Amino acid sequence: MTSYTSTLDSTPVHHGSRRAAFMATRVLIYGVLIFWAFICLFPIYWTFTTALKEAPDVMQGHLVPLVDFTPSWKGLRSLGLSPDTIFETSTVREEFLKRFTNSLWASLGGSFLALALGSLAGYGLARFPYRFGPMKNDDIGFFFISQLILPPVVLAMPFLVLYKELALLDSLPGLILVYTLMVLPIVIWIMRDQFHTIPVELEEAAFVDGLSIWGTFLRIVLPIALPGMVAAFILALVLSWNEYFFAALLTGANVQTLPVMVASQTGSQGISWWSMAALSAAAILPLIIVGILLERYIVQGLSTGAVK
Repeated sequence: MTSYTSTLDSTPVHHGSRRAAFMATRVLIYGVLIFWAFICLFPIYWTFTTALKEAPDVMQGHLVPLVDFTPSWKGLRSLGLSPDTIFETSTVREEFLKRFTNSLWASLGGSFLALALGSLAGYGLARFPYRFGPMKNDDIGFFFISQLILPPVVLAMPFLVLYKELALLDSLPGLILVYTLMVLPIVIWIMRDQFHTIPVELEEAAFVDGLSIWGTFLRIVLPIALPGMVAAFILALVLSWNEYFFAALLTGANVQTLPVMVASQTGSQGISWWSMAALSAAAILPLIIVGILLERYIVQGLSTGAVK
């Protein structure tokens, strides 16, 4: 009787210690996640707040608006985007909108073209056996992704010579082509993994019903692979939107992009931090909006193995 009572008495203590350990683990995990989120989001916060600072506030490291410093429209005014200048004629604003439009068309064009070519290449590598000398499907896929190892500066001279011969320097089609080549390897890699997760039996059933290979690909496979395609497109869009080296190398006054304009905010008196921050905020904001609107597809793409 004594031993039975002592067992009953110890059970709540045992459960209480397990619950305390569980709660401590959750607190630790959430603490680490909150700390990591702070590290990741602080540069974005710093950029947006710097766009509202005067020069002394930037140099003194003031961080909290209305507490450490009084917000100012100086950064947005330098671009002609402040509330008091938005309806006035501004050559700076026209230049900003031109660079923004160049970035938009080049990024969207390169991403869509890379997605179209990468989906076809990824489907072929996932469904059909290939052999190129000693290289098989896995080797060919690794060859594509290995192209990302090359530093862009190695390709500077070949691209300059080629684009000069083809009259593609300082042209939007030339920038779209180079962005396509830049992001195509990772799109192929992502889409190949996505197609691997789709059962072959679905395509075999479509063949039995009379669909061709193209009909099966367009009507059966692509709708299922849509989350992975969206994830690949967003990654390609981000890489293209943020690209600086080729945009500065292969373009001039006509087709220069927003990252080149951000890097040019220097003068005889130093760096115009408020203008650079305002331009950076304008460059970050579209990607944030795209991520929020397409979050559902990104999560589906990650959960189905589109991105590993």
